[in-house]
Amino acid sequence: MSDYFDLSPLWISIETAAATIVIVFFLGVLAAWWVERLSSEIVKILVDGIFTLPMVLPPTVAGFFLLVVFGNNRIVGRFFIDNFGIQIAFNWIATVLAAGVISFPLMYRSARGALVQVDKGIMEAGRSLGMTEWRIFWRLHLPNALPGIIAGGLLAFARGLGEFGATAMLAGNIAGKTRTLPLAVYSAVAAGDFDSAGVYVLIIVTICLAVVIGLNYYQHYMKKRMEE
Repeated sequence: MSDYFDLSPLWISIETAAATIVIVFFLGVLAAWWVERLSSEIVKILVDGIFTLPMVLPPTVAGFFLLVVFGNNRIVGRFFIDNFGIQIAFNWIATVLAAGVISFPLMYRSARGALVQVDKGIMEAGRSLGMTEWRIFWRLHLPNALPGIIAGGLLAFARGLGEFGATAMLAGNIAGKTRTLPLAVYSAVAAGDFDSAGVYVLIIVTICLAVVIGLNYYQHYMKKRMEE
């Protein structure tokens, strides 16, 4: 290990995961609620498949599609550069976008599973009282599904923190700019610096383990609370 140990991948990863979960949390919950309200089962199955697809695709394939859309010389990427002066590809924004696309299905599936398990009688009671669907969602549906949604949010945060393939494709591996912890591990190993790679791995494992332990504690706490 060199005398100077670069901690920028840690801060970039934390900033990326934090920004990602804020976006993905709300999008995942709203997408799950919208899909559950679709009347056509065929449309519901199709949309669900599209939302879940990034979970089963190799991350590099998802990153390729993102690069095709948001590359600097592509239509969407060029639009943002010409009209807003914002470069998406090979920028920190790209790390958030890549992590968001990969972690969104996990948040969406967790939120949908939690929303489905809520007793439908509660919503029917709200409708009988004249509540709008939007108010039923915020006052009845969401609060009762919140434990499962929060659990999904924690897992999505950890997934965003560990994203590698799509990030490498869209954001690149630029030191101090887009190099996240997983990319730092890859770079250190490629350079033969196994000591630095080991430290980065230890950091990732510690954070992810803390998230999993926190999730288990939260679920245990909610279970005890429901039994009281």
